[in-house]
Amino acid sequence: MLTSPLGALPMRFRRQRVLIVGCGDVGLRAAAALPARVRVLALTSTPTRRGELRACGITPLPGNLDQGATLRRLAGLATHVLHLAPPPAQGKDDSRTRDLLCALRRRTPPAALVYGSTSGVYGDCGGEWVAETRALQAGTARARRRVAAERQLRFYGRSAGVRTSILRIPGIYAPDRLGGTPRERLLKGTPVLRAEDDVYTNHIHADDLARACLAALWRGAPQRVYHASDDSELKMGDYFDLAAGLYGLPRPPRLPRLQAAQELPPTLLSFMSESRRLENTRLKRELRLRLRYPTVTAGLRAI
Repeated sequence: MLTSPLGALPMRFRRQRVLIVGCGDVGLRAAAALPARVRVLALTSTPTRRGELRACGITPLPGNLDQGATLRRLAGLATHVLHLAPPPAQGKDDSRTRDLLCALRRRTPPAALVYGSTSGVYGDCGGEWVAETRALQAGTARARRRVAAERQLRFYGRSAGVRTSILRIPGIYAPDRLGGTPRERLLKGTPVLRAEDDVYTNHIHADDLARACLAALWRGAPQRVYHASDDSELKMGDYFDLAAGLYGLPRPPRLPRLQAAQELPPTLLSFMSESRRLENTRLKRELRLRLRYPTVTAGLRAI
């Protein structure tokens, strides 16, 4: 029997091949957490990344998600697929996911596919607790492209007999991740909303997210959605106040929403326009994932 961060795994696991599409920070963490006997493959469109991937024990596969013809070599290569690539920056659909699934259909499909989506598919929920069964009301174009990708993946799972799991992911943080802590924003003095206008925000440590990806690859139920979120119940301003206290930095200034709308860039403001609290019962009960950093407080203090 082999062992892994997820517990004992069967002997057949020795023959598994995991393909990571979108092998950035979280993909590399997931690859590092796999047993050494598992062959890890990663799609890359950047020749200079091939050496980095090989140094991590990952076999690079040349290909570009924006050039569907280059994805044909992926057919039948992997027993499990971890899809962490974002949709295109424009358009109503996710052509990248569509072309990837077309390539995977050409030969024997994988046993399981996990897709990293976003909690933004729910839109603004007024601070309510949100379960995976809540209707989707994406409020931004990028979130609507994620909804389109989820729809394609669920259809693929049903029609091809693939155990497809969707992880809806909130804000990712980690001290060794580029931009992975609030420190830089605190140093800039970027404002947050005043308490009466503030929104609830959700988080997951990058290491816990990587472990959630692997748990879903082997334990996820067919066509099932999971919130990859920790147990925190924090408003955005409180999150930055907490970080400021831990780093010994000044707390960020607080602005009323109307003033923030005039002074802050649209992308940042969009994150301040949606409020929700994600339930993570499925993550812990069904995937049996024990979070190493159950709250943002624990994660930041570990830094």
